[in-house]
Amino acid sequence: MGGVSAPVFLDQPLLVDRAAERRGDADLARADAVVVVDGAVLARDGAPVLLAPGEHPEASLVAYLGAADGRDLALLVPADGEAGVSAALEAGAALVPLRPLLASLDARPDGARDRELVTTAVALQRWHANHPRCAHCGEATVAISGGWVRRCEAEGRDHYPRTDPAIIVAVTDDQDRLLVAHAATFSAGRYSHLAGYVEPGESFEQAVHREVAEEVGLAVTDVAYVGSQPWPFPASVMVGFTARAASAALTPDGVEITDALWVTRAELDEATQAGRMVLPPAGSIARSLLEQWRQSGTADVGAA
Repeated sequence: MGGVSAPVFLDQPLLVDRAAERRGDADLARADAVVVVDGAVLARDGAPVLLAPGEHPEASLVAYLGAADGRDLALLVPADGEAGVSAALEAGAALVPLRPLLASLDARPDGARDRELVTTAVALQRWHANHPRCAHCGEATVAISGGWVRRCEAEGRDHYPRTDPAIIVAVTDDQDRLLVAHAATFSAGRYSHLAGYVEPGESFEQAVHREVAEEVGLAVTDVAYVGSQPWPFPASVMVGFTARAASAALTPDGVEITDALWVTRAELDEATQAGRMVLPPAGSIARSLLEQWRQSGTADVGAA
């Protein structure tokens, strides 16, 4: 199954100081810039390229990301898209979608800070791209406060980036087998945990109970919070849980979930090594939840 994925839900402060009090005052022309084009990040050798002041192309959006190591950091969206960073591309950089970039950062010793940078940058870029107009009156909005607010000048109304919470849950049965499922939107052979958006009027834990019941017909107990991960696809935070199944009978709904099964650690290893099953990518909370389950089995064997 390859190397163990490092946990992405770390209980630590931000490594990039967001310095919210400076968002309206920072000189973004003097900041090192993370470049994002349509959700892809300018990167080289598995890490984001930070364009120094003086290297910035003409931009359609610049937003303040914060400060680290004594320097200001910004999001930059080139006005000419990919053409705006042609020199960097010719020099060996590439525009890398966020999912594979997160996987490469997961393997780097300094990847945690860059993970914060690129996740925030992509989330902001997508929010601005998707919300150019006032949701109340339909008039165009403008970016203010270092890119963290869009103002409707027609009504004087401010709009802020939104985050939509979603739960993801690693369910095990009384034999400590893991539930894995294939969603209708997945590529062939890809399996992961059950997940879904939190609906209005319910807690995270209630969303776990509802999603598992809706998708595979299971009741669960012992729902326990594990951690969370920003997931800007386009604007989510994934909130991770574990839970125990009250029974082993699985009834996939056939709409969102097309297949679901229980696997032991040995069965999961064999299926992935044989190419019948593709796991969640490194750098995702889904993979971290899976690896925690795998490692807990190793620990139990060692303790025995």
